[in-house]
Amino acid sequence: MTSTGSGGRARPRPARPGGAAARARLRVSAPTAATGTGAPGASPSRPPAAAVAPAARRGGPAEPFPAAPPDRWPSTALGLGHPAGEHTQGSLFDVVKVAIAMLDTVGRVVLWSPAAEELLGWPSEVLVGRRIEELMADEQRVADTREAFRTALRTGGWQGLAQLRHRDGPMVPVEARISLLVDGDGTPFLLVALAEARTLQAVERDLAVRDALFEQSALGIAVLDADLRYTAVNQTLAEMNGVPAEDHVGRTTGETLPERAADEISVIQRQVLATGEPVIDVTLATPSTARSGYQSISYSRLTDRGGRVLGISGTVMDVTERYRAVAKVEHARRRLALLNEFGSRIGDLLDGARIAQELASAVVPRLADFAAAILLQAVAHGDDLPRHGHDRRTSLLQLGVAAIQDGEEVEVMLRRGARISFAEESCYGRVLRTGVPELLSGAEELEEATYPGDPKVRAALTLGTHSMLVVPLRARGIVIGLLVLSRAGRREAFDRDDLAFSVELADRAGSSLDNARLYVRERTAALTLQRTLLPQQVPQPTGVEVAYRYVPGSSGTEVGGDWFDVIPLPGDRTALVVGDVMGHGLRAAATMGRLRTAVRVLAALDLPPDVLLRHVHELADDLAQGPDEALLATCVYAVYDPATARLTVAKAGHIPPVLIHPPTPGPARSGGPLPGGQGRVLDLPSGAPLGVGGVPFESVELLIPEGSVLALCTDGLVESRDKDLDVGLGRLQAVLEKPYGSIQHACEAVLDTMEQGREPDDVALLLARLGRGEEGARTVGWTLPAEPTAVSRARRLVRGVLQDWCVEELTDTAELLVSELVTNAVRYASAPIGVRLTLGETLLVEISDPLPDPPRERHAAAADEGGRGLELVRRLALRWGARAEGMGKVVWFEQELPGKETGHG
Repeated sequence: MTSTGSGGRARPRPARPGGAAARARLRVSAPTAATGTGAPGASPSRPPAAAVAPAARRGGPAEPFPAAPPDRWPSTALGLGHPAGEHTQGSLFDVVKVAIAMLDTVGRVVLWSPAAEELLGWPSEVLVGRRIEELMADEQRVADTREAFRTALRTGGWQGLAQLRHRDGPMVPVEARISLLVDGDGTPFLLVALAEARTLQAVERDLAVRDALFEQSALGIAVLDADLRYTAVNQTLAEMNGVPAEDHVGRTTGETLPERAADEISVIQRQVLATGEPVIDVTLATPSTARSGYQSISYSRLTDRGGRVLGISGTVMDVTERYRAVAKVEHARRRLALLNEFGSRIGDLLDGARIAQELASAVVPRLADFAAAILLQAVAHGDDLPRHGHDRRTSLLQLGVAAIQDGEEVEVMLRRGARISFAEESCYGRVLRTGVPELLSGAEELEEATYPGDPKVRAALTLGTHSMLVVPLRARGIVIGLLVLSRAGRREAFDRDDLAFSVELADRAGSSLDNARLYVRERTAALTLQRTLLPQQVPQPTGVEVAYRYVPGSSGTEVGGDWFDVIPLPGDRTALVVGDVMGHGLRAAATMGRLRTAVRVLAALDLPPDVLLRHVHELADDLAQGPDEALLATCVYAVYDPATARLTVAKAGHIPPVLIHPPTPGPARSGGPLPGGQGRVLDLPSGAPLGVGGVPFESVELLIPEGSVLALCTDGLVESRDKDLDVGLGRLQAVLEKPYGSIQHACEAVLDTMEQGREPDDVALLLARLGRGEEGARTVGWTLPAEPTAVSRARRLVRGVLQDWCVEELTDTAELLVSELVTNAVRYASAPIGVRLTLGETLLVEISDPLPDPPRERHAAAADEGGRGLELVRRLALRWGARAEGMGKVVWFEQELPGKETGHG
């Protein structure tokens, strides 16, 4: 059959139907059609006898088929290079099988190819020599077939749809193409190519879809060969790349697109070709310089049905709008994340300076390159907000700064803690005055932002600053500061969105700054009240060296109700008090003040500790804030008498005191070192807290070695969240058992060991080194019977002692007052009476008797013979009083020594 190709020698022959032009076309197409017989069994070694035999009989072999140009017919296209009999799998011919039949001019089968046998099931030995019409279903189809033959003989070809009966019975729709062939002798034949209609239509539909997608798709489509050279691109991709479609073909991406874009895309193409792993939806910048935007590229490897790599295919989609929408959403998300992060960072801060620094740090570098938070001095110090407008006298502090770099210029522009002042007509002055934010762009506007020659502006310009935002920090409608943001270098200038976001951020910061201001103000007020209610001066009584510390709680304005006190008592005795009102805040502090006053008033009555606590408890309802708030407080009250070295202690639900005994008891110099020693926690009856009741208060009397240290404290010193109270008391005891240079050093050492995890409560600590009375003080005492003669004897004893002590100036008054008090004791008592004189800074006279009832002063009428004794004592003594002692009482008075002036208390 290949001998009939266009390379045959021309011979004169009679005219044939269809004309020379038609036959010429068929002769050219015949070899193409004949190649369809390349199915198994259709080998040139077995040509149809009717087609080639006449030429062989008429004078030798047919003329050879002209050699195909190597550039048009590559060997792989013709299946060359495969071993004989090898079939390439996956070819398109495996999908669309083309059956070949050769007919003579009357429709008899001359050749029936194996593909035809497979298509219709009829073997060649059955059909060869028979008319093809026998495969038709009815006469109408036979007539149509004969008409097709006549058309082919007349015009040189025919094509159309037909139905042929399969050997198994069903009709098979086929698409037929009939071509007129003429052998070397001029004998005509009809070459019929048959293909199953449904398969062929599917292939044609797929090709049509491919063409439609390729040419009409809104996506850019490219096909590249194994050398990554374009073989086809559609018009959409050509427009995206800014290069005509024909200029793509045969060139690589690197030869077509700009270098930067080509490098990114070429890497992806090589990766897909090498690995076969597709790359889906990778977003890159548009390679065309004529249009800015973004593209989504996807590439996958192309293989034929046999698995041979043909190249890659790619699609490109313009995603500029999507990218910008996503970028906008991501931008908004980042901004929201910044707001949330900033809110969490300052949510629990109550320090204006720290909030300002957090604000500046939060926006660098995410929003700005340089940032400064400038606050009114009133805000930083917790003062009231100004009620007048801001002017050049407004004092501002730059408390928050942040920058993307360090250097001398940055230090000039952003110095933390610097005092800032602005001209009223400057940008900063306008924002302070009006509260309207401003956006500055360019060196000219920046230079005009403040006064000419401002070193901060010069430093900003040196750093490359080109855009600036000046945003007010507002609270309660008042501008309380400024947030100044700057961008430098190649970073984009601020826009209106940045300005709006900065205003939102500044408003949040302004609210927190105002809360911090209120906190500072309230805390200052609470601490001022509390410190006012605490002792302003702590005395250093005779025989007692005192050190104290008060540490406010760390929980803001919630100051506590802790207090301590040192109260001098008659007879050189001293009362040591530490207490704690339950609760926090101003109300607790106020309650503490009333409670401390009540204790001091009752202490002046020289009551025993347990009696004093009972009286304070009885006043609980009056000391409370109101009927709905009961007083609840703890207290420890101790009285030390240096003359007898006795300590009397009672407590109301308070932490027990700690007592440290020195290694060697003996005199201790005031202000001298503490030797340390052996400590113990005093085991005292607990007693109920004040305001609770139900548990009696009891006093415990102890004999104290000279030089011992007594420690009284509140629970804030020794309590913690996760440890028992005994652990804290043991730690306090261990610290005080060590030697120190002074009692003040011991106080500091105790505070240094406070638990870090303790509750943020107030701490009151009172240390007292207990010694003897004043050096050089003289004491003498007597016991007299409860008889009338005791009065005269007491006068003689007092006169003699005062003469010996060389204070005769006190004798007359002392004799008179002693006579009155001893007379009262003899009148009402039946047991011995004690008289004791102590000469120190004053003359102290004490008269004791076993009766517990204190004396009562009354005003005697002019005609009364008695009742003036206590009135005389009150008028002539410097101080006087009565206290319980044991089962009885002691009435005492003091006289001022000659040459000394002592105020009455």
